[in-house]
Amino acid sequence: MKAFALDQLGEPESLRLADMAMPEPKVGEVRVRVEAVALNPVDYKVAMRGHPLWTFPFIPGLDVAGSVDQIGADVAGWKAGERVYYHGDLRKPGGFAEYAIVDHRALSRIPDHVAAVAAAALPTAAFTAYQAIFSKVCPRENRSILIHGGAGGVGGFALQFAKRGGFSTILTTASPKNAETVKTLGADHAIDYHGDVKAEVMRLTNGRGLDMIVNTVGPASATGGFEMLAFGGDLVCIAGLPDFSAWPPFRLGASVHEIALGAAHASEDDYSIRELGRIGDEVIGMVADKTLNPMVGEIADFTTLPQALARLKRREVPAGKVVVRVQQV
Repeated sequence: MKAFALDQLGEPESLRLADMAMPEPKVGEVRVRVEAVALNPVDYKVAMRGHPLWTFPFIPGLDVAGSVDQIGADVAGWKAGERVYYHGDLRKPGGFAEYAIVDHRALSRIPDHVAAVAAAALPTAAFTAYQAIFSKVCPRENRSILIHGGAGGVGGFALQFAKRGGFSTILTTASPKNAETVKTLGADHAIDYHGDVKAEVMRLTNGRGLDMIVNTVGPASATGGFEMLAFGGDLVCIAGLPDFSAWPPFRLGASVHEIALGAAHASEDDYSIRELGRIGDEVIGMVADKTLNPMVGEIADFTTLPQALARLKRREVPAGKVVVRVQQV
């Protein structure tokens, strides 16, 4: 089969198109004929740092949509030809290929009228956002939320879920050029991230601060979130935990939550792996009934995958998700 593989750790451009052996499903696994694969920042990050379990040449790619091609032993409930999508295990060869292997517990079905490119756009970003809004906290009315990076994948889905969850005031950070885009996704206010975000948050919340922050930026930004939370607020960290020495003890009463989506596979916890499939079913259902925008910003050809991933790393792509079409149905 054709696949983009790494011969060693490196930049996206180091991916080469190679002829690779057809993977065979083991016990509990399913082979998927890949129709589309989404590109994510985690793809170029792990390509550069790798994983101790990798052997080269290695095929990256986490977010896959396609159809069941072959079923391994001890797999029930799936049959060849069914349309599926999933978030893969970064420790194992992935979806930058014509065929890929997945743990059957993480699979979700794609409804007939949902395109493979739309399904592939979901896992990393939408599942992460789903966990941030619905799994870690309980959305309630009359609560305020700040979602960093509303024009990005996780941020864009989090905005939509926050609106769905009933938050009364939804703030996000974005560049001025994306201000209107994030408002169409659910933001009430778009704050220019180049400016004084804290001052604007306090102005918009009448000095009270926020009930919840979804931080997609990094540890330093997450640490700064302590200064913007209202008493009893929730800080959800997606790109690194804050410096807890900056936490004011017995004054803030806050809760800090870590999202580690892909670690569900490494945990080998049956419930957590199956939860990936359950979230996938729920999220794709929202796309099917047109209450969730999959935010496909660009569809790239398979032969241009390394270049598309390099542009994503340089932030030279449109708002939304970049999805690569691997094979036609």
